[in-house]
This record gives sequence, structure tokens and C-alpha cells, in this order.
Amino acid sequence: MSCCAPGIEAANELAEKGQSKIDNESLIAGSIDLKDGRRQLELAVPDVHCAACMRSIESELSKLEPVELGRVNLSTKRVKVIWRTQTDFAPTELVNAVNRAGYRAMLLEAEDENAKDKTFSQLVRALAVAGFAAMNIMLFSISIWSGADASTRDLFHWISALIAIPAVAFAGQHFFRSAFASLKVGRLNMDVPISLAVILALGLSVFETANSGEHAYFDASVTLLFFLLIGRTLDHLMRERARSAVRNLASLAPRGALQRLDDGRHSFIKLNQIEVGMRLDIAAGERIPVDGFVVQGNGEIDLSLVTGESAPEPVSKGHLLLAGATNLSGMITMQVTKPAHESFLARMVSMMEAAEGSRAGYKRIADRAAEIYAPVVHLLALATFLGWGLYNGDWHHALVTAIAVLIITCPCALALAVPIVHVVAAGRLFERGMMMRDGAALERLAKIDYAAFDKTGTLSQGKPEFVSQTEGGTPELEMAVRLARLSHHPFSKALAQAHKSITVIDFDQVDELPGQGIEARLGGDVWRLGRAAFCAAQDEGDEGLSRVYLAKNGVPVGVFEFEDQLRPEVPAMIERLRAQVKGISLLSGDRKAPVQLVAKQLGLNQVQWGLTPQEKLDQLTALEKAHNRVLMVGDGINDAPSLRAAYVSMAPSSAADVGRNAADFVLTRDRLDQIPFALTLAKRAANAVKQNFGLAIAYNMVAIPLAIMGFATPLVASIAMSTSSVLVTLNALRLRIDAKERKVQIPLSTNQKVMPAE
Repeated sequence: MSCCAPGIEAANELAEKGQSKIDNESLIAGSIDLKDGRRQLELAVPDVHCAACMRSIESELSKLEPVELGRVNLSTKRVKVIWRTQTDFAPTELVNAVNRAGYRAMLLEAEDENAKDKTFSQLVRALAVAGFAAMNIMLFSISIWSGADASTRDLFHWISALIAIPAVAFAGQHFFRSAFASLKVGRLNMDVPISLAVILALGLSVFETANSGEHAYFDASVTLLFFLLIGRTLDHLMRERARSAVRNLASLAPRGALQRLDDGRHSFIKLNQIEVGMRLDIAAGERIPVDGFVVQGNGEIDLSLVTGESAPEPVSKGHLLLAGATNLSGMITMQVTKPAHESFLARMVSMMEAAEGSRAGYKRIADRAAEIYAPVVHLLALATFLGWGLYNGDWHHALVTAIAVLIITCPCALALAVPIVHVVAAGRLFERGMMMRDGAALERLAKIDYAAFDKTGTLSQGKPEFVSQTEGGTPELEMAVRLARLSHHPFSKALAQAHKSITVIDFDQVDELPGQGIEARLGGDVWRLGRAAFCAAQDEGDEGLSRVYLAKNGVPVGVFEFEDQLRPEVPAMIERLRAQVKGISLLSGDRKAPVQLVAKQLGLNQVQWGLTPQEKLDQLTALEKAHNRVLMVGDGINDAPSLRAAYVSMAPSSAADVGRNAADFVLTRDRLDQIPFALTLAKRAANAVKQNFGLAIAYNMVAIPLAIMGFATPLVASIAMSTSSVLVTLNALRLRIDAKERKVQIPLSTNQKVMPAE
């Protein structure tokens, strides 16, 4: 349902309610310094409800010369503003611009946490009053329709008036305030004709009753409000469901943390003041505020937000920490690698907010149609009134017909057609461990006919596992493990992890050569562990396994094989995906043998290996020319150009930051088995949008001519209009029914260990 803001009072009125007054200092403190002469601020705008609201605010903000971006998110009811800092520009001008558009603005910290409950309670009370009044007035109307005599008819009309007038005044205030606020700033919104229709129907009914008229329309005015409130309450519930997901994620971030100063003392610092390089102490039971790595201490971390796995993960020096995770035991000290607004948790929140706030193709069509509705419907109602009055001279009938036109032409179904589908779809994807950046990406996903995958870190787990020792015996294995424990290379860590029981010894001298291996001296012997050339060996591997060699005094004495295992869910995912697309390609920068091994395991024929980022992009471009619409799934930095250029793209949560930022969808639980589900849901969502458009268009094609010709009374018009909105909402809710899809739960461990760059 659509409406606009119920008031244009200055946001500083919040101070009268005990909340913080909005001034330049508070706005600066609540904003983010983007480090390039720009700042970013989010304000709560609790009164926005429709496309006209969004356009009004964005239009006013765009008039401010320093403002580069002003974007309203309807689900979260927030406006994000990015502006260039200038000495002659006060941030309070941003609040004033929102006020000029007809809406309140407040700091997020001052946002009323109980606003959801208050709004819902108000809607429920108004709905209950309108429903009670409509039922009772309808009883009297039935008696009148049954042939009550003149005196009884007048009595029932007066009783209906006594019920309808206070009921309309109470239940209709949501619409009346919105219409008044819009008119006060010289704009029209969809609540103006609704309010006009209700007031005209009520006023005409009172006039007819006072003059012992035969017809009154108290039932129409109250029933119209009743059905409008049903639609508005449903819309509120759906948007609050989407908003609650964002709110729950945002609530995972603490308000601040204890900073460890250079002299050993501690100081509490607010979340938005945490900077890269700071050291923070995180006690047991506290949440990680920003991204970083452990520099001191040991503990266990709850990473269920990232992996969906509830089992705690042990961490120690060097382990990666993500914002939103919980320290379950032990004091740990972390070093910050990203500020709060760039953290893992902040990216998740921003993607959730963007999912519904985007300007998708279908949504732009619906918003534009809803925006031009108000002036058109007023002109149509006026033309109907003048046409019937001049045609038969019955101005009473002309007014009744015009009121019916005002009611029946409300495009609530059209306004709801797209956003309600995107809200439901975003919620379903989030429940299954996937976030979409915007509704436009969902629309594109429904059209793909081909899929392309990266290998390492996408189809495979991205970390090698020790497979076997093909040369040498136990003494050579023990020496290799002791050397491996001195190296940070993934192969070395995999070898050491597979043989934890082997004891450590002290070498006389140790040197690690990046890209080659590790060399150690023990007594008179020189040991090397690393690449074939480094160990004077010949690499004969051709079956997809990677080899690490051990050499003693320049003579190869051991060979160890490693394999980057496929993710356990990938084979089943590929099989399901085959039924949804024309073909699947594997595009990898890895060596020929490992790539071909993966392709053989998955039954893929379209395979490319040894690709540079540019070559991978060229291959993707060629695929899109041949197959039109390609889904690209990748994780690394070398995949970022392809992810950004693809028709639609996805990245697992383990992907590099640049990969996640380039992708349209991010799999939050780091598994790929939900990709076929996302394709199915996207197609169902596209069908639901088309069905909603069809319902709205069919309704208008039938209802508007009938109303203009005088075949629809105000009561019939109110029932027809509201029924169309309810049908659109119920059609969108069908997306939540997916009996054929079953969740696949696969335990994962993402205990990543990374050391800071020197």
C-alpha cells in the first residue's frame, strides 16, 4: 500500500521527547569520513511509504550543490547521503531538505526502537474500529435495501452517521495526515484522492441524511477505509519482516570497544571512531566490532553468522576475525584491518538494505505509473463529474459517480506489484544463506541461460590437503613436517596439519624463499622443502595433484602429494544446475592437470585453464555473445573483472573483498548448493511480478470504464480496489511456499589463519 508522510515538523522536535537534538556536531559525529573529501550519513525517515515519498526526498537533496548521492531505502526507511565537505555547507541543510520534502528526519541513534510496535498497534486499532463500524453500518444498510419505510430509513441513516463520523475520523487519520502533508508542500500523492473520496462520500451522506434523502454512502466510506487498512497492514508486516533482518544484523555490532593504548591503559571508543591499526581487547562474551586479526591471546569464536555452523572455532595469534562473530572464551587482543563501515557485518547490512531499495527495471515502471497517478485520477474524476452533469443534469448522480472513480482508480495494486515480490524473495534468499544486492540482479538472474565457474576457492575449497607420500620413508616425512611447521605456505600448513604428532626440533639456521620453499641447516646437512626446481627434482605430476619435494644436500629424497578438494556439495549442485541452463563452463587460471581433474569429476566439457584475468574476461565475453546471458561464479581478485562484467554474478563468502564487492549475490554461508534454488526463486519472482502487473492492469481495464459509466457504487468501488491489493500481496507470498526445495546442511569449518603483511 502506498502513502506519504504524516507531517513535516522539523526533526529537532525530537528533543521535546527527550531525544538528541539534531545539530551540525551530532550529524558530523554520526557520519562516516570517506577519506576523499566526502562524508556519508544515514538518517531515519520513518514516514516514507511509497515511490512518491522517495522521489520527493531525493529531489530536494539533489538541489543541494555538495550532495553527490541521496538515496532512500523504503524497507529500512532510511536515507543515505554522500556529500562533499565544504566550509560553507552545514550538514543541517540535509535535514532541512528532508523537512522541505514533507518528512521528518532523525539520527539513527535517536530512532525510536519501539516505532515498529507503535505503527503496527496504530494500524491494528484503526483496522478494528473501521471493521467494527463497517459491519454495523452494513446491517443497517441491508435493512434499508430490504425496503424500510421513510422514517425507519432516516433513523437508520442517522444511526449510521453517528457510527461512521467518529470511525472515519479515527481510522482515516493515517490517510488524512499524509494527504495534508503532501498538499502543504504543494505535491499530490495517492492519499489525496483517497482522502477526498472518503470525505466526499461521508459529506454527501450527511447531506442526504439531513434532507431525508433516499441514498447514503456511510457504508462505502467506512468499508473503503477498512479494506485500505487491511492492505496497509499487510504491507507494513512484509516490510517490517525485511527490515527486521537488517535490524537483527545491525544489532550484532557493539556500540564500541576497549582500545589498548601504547602505555597499556584502556579507553572505550565508539564503533564509528575505530580506525585501521588500532588494537582492541575483546573479552569473553563480547562481539567482534570490526574486521581484524588476533595479535595476542587464545579463545573460541562463534562464526555461525558466516558459516551457519554453530560449533565454536579455536583462534590464536594470526587468525582472521570478522565483525559480528562472538568471542566465547578467553581475552584476545585484535588489530583492526578495516573500519566499521567496511567490515564484513557492514557489507552484509548494506547488501540487505540495497536488495529492496534498488531501482530495478520492473520497479521503475511501477513507481513511474504510481507517480503520475494522482494528477491523472483527479482529472479523470473531474471529467466524469462534468460529463455526467452536463449529460443528464443530475449533479447528485454525477458526484456519486466521480466519488466511485476516485476510489476505484487507486493504483495500490500496481504500486505493490514489484516491491512486495522483491521483499519476499530477499527474505527467502537470506534464509537460505544468500544475499542479493538489488532487485535488478534478481530480475537478471531469472533470465540466465548459461553458467561459468572459477575453480580454486569456488568449486574447490581453496586450500590443499595432504594426500600421500610417494617417495621416501618415515625419516623423510618427519623432516618434511618439521620444516613445514616453519613455513606459512598453504602446502606446508596442510602437511603440518596432517601430522600433528611429529615433534619439533631446533634447526641451526632457517631461511624461507618466497615462491620457492624453505631451507634449513642442521649440523652439516642442508634440507630443502619446496618446488621441484628448488629441490633439484623433476616435476612429473600430471594427474591433477600438486607435489612438494624434499631434498638433502641437493639430492631429492621425498615427494609429497596434495589435492585441492572439491566442496562436498558441488557435484549435486552441478547436476541440479544442468536442468536449468543450456551449458556450464569451467574458467580457471590454474594448471591444466588440476583443472581437467575437476572437470572430469563433474562431467564438464567446456573447460579453459591457465587464464589470466583479461583472458578470463575475454572468455566470458565470448560466452555472452554466444549464449546471451551468463551467470559467473568466482571468488578471487582475478575473478573481479569477470564478476563485474557478467550478466549476473555470485561469490562465496570466502571470496576476496574485491570479489564480494563485484558480485551481485554473496553466499553468506560459504557453500554453493543454494545456487539452483536461487535460479528457481528468481524465475518464480519474475513470474509473480508479471502476474501482479497482469492483475493490476486487468483490474483497471475492467473497473475504470465501469466506474465512469456509473455501474459501480462507492461501496462496490472500495471493495474492488482493496481486493486487488490483497490479491497482489497474497500472490507474492506464494514465493514462501517451496515444498519441492529442501535445505542441504553441510558442516563446514572456515578456521582461517592469516598473518599480517610485514
